[in-house]
Amino acid sequence: MPPTPLPPFPSVLKALSVSAGICVSTVLILPQAKARDGLFFPQRTASPSKTVEVVPTPPTSSKPAPVTKPNQAPKPIASNSPAPKQFVSKALTQEQRDAIVRSQIFLDRHLFSPAKIDGKGGEMTLRAINAYRRSQGEEPLTLEKDFSLPSDSPLYTKYTLRAEDLKFIGASGSQHSMPYLSLTEFLTERFHCTQELLMQLNPTVKVGALKVGDELTVPDVEPFQIEDITPTAALPEVPELRSRSIHISLRERFLELSDEGKLVAAFPITVGSPSLPTPKGHWRIYGISLMPVFRWDAGVLNHGVRTNNFRMMPPGPNNPVGVVWCGLNRAGIGIHGTPNPETIGGALSHGCMRVANWDVIRLTKLISPGTAVVIE
Repeated sequence: MPPTPLPPFPSVLKALSVSAGICVSTVLILPQAKARDGLFFPQRTASPSKTVEVVPTPPTSSKPAPVTKPNQAPKPIASNSPAPKQFVSKALTQEQRDAIVRSQIFLDRHLFSPAKIDGKGGEMTLRAINAYRRSQGEEPLTLEKDFSLPSDSPLYTKYTLRAEDLKFIGASGSQHSMPYLSLTEFLTERFHCTQELLMQLNPTVKVGALKVGDELTVPDVEPFQIEDITPTAALPEVPELRSRSIHISLRERFLELSDEGKLVAAFPITVGSPSLPTPKGHWRIYGISLMPVFRWDAGVLNHGVRTNNFRMMPPGPNNPVGVVWCGLNRAGIGIHGTPNPETIGGALSHGCMRVANWDVIRLTKLISPGTAVVIE
């Protein structure tokens, strides 16, 4: 019996953006790598005309695989876990907002990410503050406002949209890449901020109708430059980084990186759900792939059953695993990017650990295949 036809490509993307909790059912890596038991291995004789499929072992399940009707977008997995805490922000003055933004930029530039820079602060910002203070041998704080900064800490800078930026913008129906859907999305990811903050900083600019030549005020962070990412099947081992270790707290939803016991970086993450939990234990980074391809299979994602009803998702910032896949020596589980950075620290994944694209690309420069990962 032939497989059931899949829904149109844009419909799948819409379903993905709704669920925002996707983990890997299959990742494809580019030539010069091969797969065995869902892990990454170098290969000298790979054909340059083919992609090589990495097939992680799906979680076990006794449930039958779902059947997707034609032109029907698959439903995201349901979760009986409690909704993430909602923080209600009081109206802030511009001075108060700028003070929070300055702190968030300082943390971001020092690799202690507060997630999206929003000028509001909250739980993720305070955790980043205390991780940074711990790295400096200082006691934790209970209030964000008590975090003191150097007087010359940067705040905002200017960015003018260029014609070359347009090549990273495209339609959701593209079969060859998954680019940004708008210049606004491009800018907010490039400068690690929310659209709301971008609008507040540029009240005279139509953020929803940006064009080449528009000059905007943006947070003065290290820009996420999508143009600098070279698609790579498997990054080489860096011996001097093997001694580093990653610690992931499922309760705090934070990833911390240490070098011989000294904390050097920390990034907020999204972890698994009660039905598809992130596996606790001692693991290692087995392979790191840049700009991966993703095999989207609702049967694996929602029921742990591999089906013939799947779609290959091309690389790009809006790929379900973002711009990076760091596979563990635990089949099907990895640390990866996300097209939905607003969900970091809040929504639940299908077992993997999701990190904002701008954070996960920086993480790849700090670790190596072989780096230890402790999840607890």
